[in-house]
Amino acid sequence: MPMKHCHLTDIRATERFYDELARQLDFPAHFGRNLDALWDVLSGDVEGPLEILWEGTQLSQDSMGGDYAKLVELLEEVAAERGDMTLKLLP
Repeated sequence: MPMKHCHLTDIRATERFYDELARQLDFPAHFGRNLDALWDVLSGDVEGPLEILWEGTQLSQDSMGGDYAKLVELLEEVAAERGDMTLKLLP
């Protein structure tokens, strides 16, 4: 199966983060736009292999505050569990 790519740039709000992931990875219509729903979709609905590249993470962190940390933690946990997901965070 070919690698799926998600390229995130200029993410300044949690809503935009969810919008871009859902659009680029073709999330199912039932996606609930919260951490639990994100976990469920990334761990069960999106087939791999998968690469998420998030550029401009310093801007995202400055703009999103604690939400940024929660999202990154979840993405790292999903990547560790899946084994076929790569997460790249670039400042």
